[in-house]
Amino acid sequence: MFWIVGADAIANRLLAHSTSPFLVALRENFDHFEWEGFHFYDLIMPLFLFMIGVSMTFSYSKRLQRGDSKRLILRHVMIRVMVLTFLGTMIDGNLLTYDIHKLQMPYSVLFVLSLGYLVASIILLNLKFTWQIVTTASLLLIYWLIQTFAPAPGHIIGVYSPGTTFGDWLNERVMGNWQGEFHRPWIVAMTTYGSTAMLGVFAGHVLRSGKNQRDKLLWLIALGIFCLMVGWAWSYQFPIIKKPWTSTYVLVAGGWSFLLLALFYLVIDVWGFHRWSFPFKIIGMNAIAAYMSWKLFGPVFHRVAAVFTEGISKDVAPSNYQLIEAVGAMLVLWIMLYSMYRKGVFLKI
Repeated sequence: MFWIVGADAIANRLLAHSTSPFLVALRENFDHFEWEGFHFYDLIMPLFLFMIGVSMTFSYSKRLQRGDSKRLILRHVMIRVMVLTFLGTMIDGNLLTYDIHKLQMPYSVLFVLSLGYLVASIILLNLKFTWQIVTTASLLLIYWLIQTFAPAPGHIIGVYSPGTTFGDWLNERVMGNWQGEFHRPWIVAMTTYGSTAMLGVFAGHVLRSGKNQRDKLLWLIALGIFCLMVGWAWSYQFPIIKKPWTSTYVLVAGGWSFLLLALFYLVIDVWGFHRWSFPFKIIGMNAIAAYMSWKLFGPVFHRVAAVFTEGISKDVAPSNYQLIEAVGAMLVLWIMLYSMYRKGVFLKI
């Protein structure tokens, strides 16, 4: 969330005029691959889903222990899915035009999170651990089989071009113009969205286990390396592509997610170094508020920042004005979130 609510813009402006090969490569990592490949920025959405999976193992266990039924939890899941879809439609689906003819059901961050959360919830609440693993692996294979072998107009077996797979055809048939700007095979990709969340569930199982900290850390690292190895090996046949959310993309993103979780677990839980994380905690504890505020009112934050920075920036550092304003806009949002944190106000679904 830190990157989504302004840090990416700051990084891009810092690196905008870089000529060093290293810095140019770094700048490229703050944008999505157009098709096949994997950049740092391609990790953000699956990392969200992964962390949702991690938290599910803790929250569902707590609710079941206090006596909540699986039916009650699933009803809450469905409410969350509907609310997240509604919020996503506010941002990307023209809901705020109040024109039914312009309304869309778009592929968006919140929509993807809600679908992956739904699939993983059903698996976690209804299957034992071994079958959770089998089902997750099966979903990755099912997606590959459908997208590789199922016939569709213009599709060639073993060739994964934009708009030519069965998943693309199915979304066009079912959704048509309701898909909005971003046409993605999300109906079929519910299998891989759910698999991404399930990788987080497995990480949560590790953290909740009775293993000592050293063993937990080693398991997270081992799972990360395993996912990366399988994903990269499989990518020679089934490319790593974010837009259709391929099975290899799930594994590579999941591998990095395991390793990042291992790193932060080591630093924060094992070594006890956590004070540095406070600014990120402010954003993370109100992630929905941060995301919706930035997406709906981003220009307002920039305008508020400009009130305080425009005069100085244009006189003292005119070439860096956009960078200074970007930092200021993000700071305005952070101050708002900090105020909410101090008052105990947390937007939850």
